[in-house]
Amino acid sequence: YEIFMAKNMLSHGSDKKPTRIPCLAISEIMTIMILFHQSPCKNFKYFYLSYLQNYTDEFPVLPSYNRFVELQQRCLGHFHALLMLLCALAQQTGINYIDATCVPVCHNKRTSRHKVFKGLAALGKSTMGWFFGFKLHLKKKKKGGLLNALLTPGNVDDRKPVRRMVHRLKGLLLADKGYIDKHLFQDLHENGLKLVTGVKKNMKNKLMDLNEKILLRKRSIIETVNGVLKTDFQLVHTRHRSFVNGFIHIFSTLVSYCIKEKKPRIRFDYLIPN
Repeated sequence: YEIFMAKNMLSHGSDKKPTRIPCLAISEIMTIMILFHQSPCKNFKYFYLSYLQNYTDEFPVLPSYNRFVELQQRCLGHFHALLMLLCALAQQTGINYIDATCVPVCHNKRTSRHKVFKGLAALGKSTMGWFFGFKLHLKKKKKGGLLNALLTPGNVDDRKPVRRMVHRLKGLLLADKGYIDKHLFQDLHENGLKLVTGVKKNMKNKLMDLNEKILLRKRSIIETVNGVLKTDFQLVHTRHRSFVNGFIHIFSTLVSYCIKEKKPRIRFDYLIPN
């Protein structure tokens, strides 16, 4: 990644290079961020000033807290590349789930005067009510691993990024009723992917395979993964001072979940063979 960045970065018009060399490497900064998500700490400042002192053998020279917050901005591209790599290495099983969860960036009362994500976040509505922030679209396999992730403003329709996220995907794609779209179903079916959703009350009932109906009832796995990201890994954080650090927090949370050994999964051994 460093070689790729060196070839594609724009020059500043001079050969002058920064003389202040950080005491932590990029890999060490990323390790500290991932360690925070895996720790029981809910506050990063407390984690850095107190909990991280248990790892002085691994990190003998640590900068101040304010300096570390500045240094972590250099890891944005690295975390994004690592997340995409982990998603690409995930083994596909043919049974996939897709859903979107809200990521608010501030309280609803502070929406009009929010400045950190101004121009990036938007006002949206979910099943839990109105929020100001982003929508995190996740595509997961039946074993709970991530296959793809996409971040959009909060006012984007859940069905809009589906075609972009399921590129070269085959098998079944199970989703909730918010993804019902006739044209979307036809486009995905032509590419070898069948979209399976629930049926609304005002819709005509369609004949559905029994295995697909059982798998659709197991869609709670994706809600469980969203809950793990928000409760155990502190995905939602409304006190960011920089939009770059805000995106780093989201990417590092997803990376920490990808390397988690025990993930929520469903059993499908009892399905009736076709």
